[in-house]
Amino acid sequence: MIPDDPAAVAREPEGARGIAGGGILAAGEGSRLRRDGFRVAKPLVPVGGVPLVEHAIENFAAARVAPLAIIFNESDGDCVRFVRARFPALDGDIAVRTTASTLESFRELSARLPPGRILVATVDAWCPREDFLRFALEAASLPDGETAVAVTRLVDDERPLRVRSQGPGGGPVVEIGGETGDSVAAGIFLFSERARRVQTPPDVARLRGLLRWLVQAGEPVRAIPIGDVVDVDRGTDVLQAEALAGRSAAWVSG
Repeated sequence: MIPDDPAAVAREPEGARGIAGGGILAAGEGSRLRRDGFRVAKPLVPVGGVPLVEHAIENFAAARVAPLAIIFNESDGDCVRFVRARFPALDGDIAVRTTASTLESFRELSARLPPGRILVATVDAWCPREDFLRFALEAASLPDGETAVAVTRLVDDERPLRVRSQGPGGGPVVEIGGETGDSVAAGIFLFSERARRVQTPPDVARLRGLLRWLVQAGEPVRAIPIGDVVDVDRGTDVLQAEALAGRSAAWVSG
């Protein structure tokens, strides 16, 4: 596990028990950010001076989830060098592979982690650390056979993955990926061992398709509401995430 600042450890919860490991999906191309003038790979785009991948790794460290697997695109060697230099004691595995889809990336990460439930996040799902921890702890308390999806009411995605659950405050998921829903998937998930290993039909080609198929197949999937999450795909998203970070810091210090 990444060495922690002793003062920070004292402020953090004990951690999410019963989670076998974590994964960060960071193999996207980041083409929209590049069009908006960013010259670094998407995982290295800073929010408040902290690269997205650094923030994500520190979220998992704060939740005491290890080992950690990360997947980068083959063209993002600078991301690998950054992570290895910034986190030399990282307990985990870095995959460098250009995949055809988010589902293929997820399968790659899953294969690199031990059996059991795993916590998975996309590198561009930016949220305050306290919200990430809240999801990790609540998801870890669920029965082993359940999969969990962090959901938010902030919709800033061009193609949001809508989630409809039994109650307005989350709960068992009725539908994922429909035209309507009471919330939107936030890019942070807990997958049960069964959900990791299940064989999906050939037409399920993306991670969102796997989630939708799990619900349709009757697998137990639960929505856990958290605060605002910014899907960092564009330059305006970086500004929105930085504003959210500022509000979070002000709330914590106050």
